[in-house]
Amino acid sequence: MTEKLTHFNEQGRAHMVDVTQKQATRREATAYAQIVMRAETMALIREGKMKKGDVLAVAQVAGIMAAKKTPEIIPMCHPLPLTKVDVRFEEGAVTGEEALLDLYATVATTYQTGVEMEALTAVTAAALTIYDMCKAADKGMTIREVRLEEKTGGKSGDFRREGGQ
Repeated sequence: MTEKLTHFNEQGRAHMVDVTQKQATRREATAYAQIVMRAETMALIREGKMKKGDVLAVAQVAGIMAAKKTPEIIPMCHPLPLTKVDVRFEEGAVTGEEALLDLYATVATTYQTGVEMEALTAVTAAALTIYDMCKAADKGMTIREVRLEEKTGGKSGDFRREGGQ
């Protein structure tokens, strides 16, 4: 399978893809990330005892803001009229001294191009915000598994990661 990379022009130089002729349709994408931390750190988050404030509330807002700012940090992304940004968290397993926190970001628009990058940017910014707010208690946290879980709409069709969340 040989597919042409769309972000390069005939001269092999980067360019923003022209989506003028594409039909505006509803598009949605969900991205995932996971943070591994000490169980004590998760308890501080859950109990609202982190000195910088409500960690998950701040991370949620950071994710939403990041989705809206994606074209400012990813050079070839189109500025999109986002119609939905939802960032949510689920506590995962606690194994011995480690706890897992699962993060999800779902972004939607009705436009000519998709929102995968906005969802990935949102979930990553939320994870980085959690790290920033908790690093005084746990510098050993690990952000991992950043990935697209699913997307719907658009010319390329739907995608759902097998074995996804």
